Amino acid sequence: MSSIFFSYSHKDEELRDQLETHLAMLRNQGLIDSWHDRRILAGDDLDHAINSQINTADVILLLVSPDFLASRYCYDVEVRRAMERQQAGEARVIPVILRHCDWHSAPFGKLLAAPKDGRPIKAWGDPDEAFADVARQIRAALPKRPDPRTRREETTSQSTEIARARSSNLRIRKEITEADRDRFLHNSFEFMMEFFESSLAELENRHQEIETAYRRIDNDRFSAVIYQNGKAVSRCKIALGSMFGRGISFSYNDQAADGSMNESLSVEMNDDRLYLKALGMASRRLDERLLTPEGAAEYYWSLLIEPLQR
Repeated sequence: MSSIFFSYSHKDEELRDQLETHLAMLRNQGLIDSWHDRRILAGDDLDHAINSQINTADVILLLVSPDFLASRYCYDVEVRRAMERQQAGEARVIPVILRHCDWHSAPFGKLLAAPKDGRPIKAWGDPDEAFADVARQIRAALPKRPDPRTRREETTSQSTEIARARSSNLRIRKEITEADRDRFLHNSFEFMMEFFESSLAELENRHQEIETAYRRIDNDRFSAVIYQNGKAVSRCKIALGSMFGRGISFSYNDQAADGSMNESLSVEMNDDRLYLKALGMASRRLDERLLTPEGAAEYYWSLLIEPLQR
């Protein structure tokens, strides 16, 4: 059995929980045993507990995010020790990119990251797809033949600490309020506005024949136009609200009347978490998928840029 150590920021605890859920098959098959600092008991010496685990783990997962990089303990202590063990051939370090951040210049920046192509989990339309990809990569990276000495140490450790063993599955059901839904919807829309503005600017920078126009109509509406060689090839208007209730609507007409739309996103809940779900008017491929705010922004962007990619 291979031991896995989670190095992460507590602000990413929810994402760590989701990753642990996707690693359940590996645990059930007796391939891994995972540890993170939430398994430290009251009265334990924090530094000793963490050091004893990171110094013996077969696989060290770095759950990378802006908060992870900003954490002095994660970056100065855990990353440093992880890279020392990686360079000594004592452990395998796998960066798992949770959220967009400048991680390529970090000490682990040259390591192959998960998910595929180092694309942040929050940028995937379906987070389960991203976590499943991470789980597959971890499975493939597990040591094929554990060192017998490690097995003996593992057995000794288990026998001395069995009385203190406990489950890491301590999540309880969270009550989602109407205020939570409204906050999630507005935050998702604000993210989408910033996403489109920066994406249009980058598109124009990369392609000489492209001009773009981004117009923030008010706090609840914005429009975008893409010109190729001076000709408008794609337009859209995105707004809070739709004819189906509270949501985010998309229209291929940048001057469409309020309420007119070609696609709509609504707030849905799954496993105590909030997502956005497409109605499927523009793409039947997404009518059953739950999207993160990042995934929803990517989906609406794909509708706008599609005419240039045919």
